[in-house]
Amino acid sequence: MKIIVGLGNPGSKYAPTRHNIGFMVLDKWAHLHGIDIHKAQFQSLVGELRLGTEKIILVKPMTFMNLSGVAVREVMDFYKLPLEDLMVVVDDVEIELGMLRIRKNANKGTHNGLRSIFQHLHTDDYPKMKLGVGKFMRDRDLADFVLSRPSKEEDPIIDDLIDRAIAALEVYCTEGIDLAMNKYNGKPE
Repeated sequence: MKIIVGLGNPGSKYAPTRHNIGFMVLDKWAHLHGIDIHKAQFQSLVGELRLGTEKIILVKPMTFMNLSGVAVREVMDFYKLPLEDLMVVVDDVEIELGMLRIRKNANKGTHNGLRSIFQHLHTDDYPKMKLGVGKFMRDRDLADFVLSRPSKEEDPIIDDLIDRAIAALEVYCTEGIDLAMNKYNGKPE
């Protein structure tokens, strides 16, 4: 069993923003498999996906980004799985647009959602998939940037990134994190 948490903010106002790419990945993945992520549980919306014999719990915290750790703690306490069976999908403004970076235990960095998870799990030692949604320029306000919609020129890059994230998650769930990292880390050629 795996738990895949996509980070984002609830509500249509935030749906198309850079910060919600975790939600976008889970929504598209669920749609491709003909399932819904709609069950209210763990202060989240939850869906269940099966890949072969692997049961995968898809989790979209409804606590808003800065309190994501509350929901993640609840789901981890309920299922009592080891941390290596948790994958958090999150936007990253420190890496290049279109970059996909899977790490077994990357630190939280400056991301408020990951900081919240750290506060509630008391560790960074779990897999993360960081998705480059555009490199943040220091002369801008960070909140304005992550809560902005990608430009029309960036849309195809984001769409491709979402598709590669889904493919990487399927490999992670069925064949392991090492193969997913080897096959999908980086940018498309």
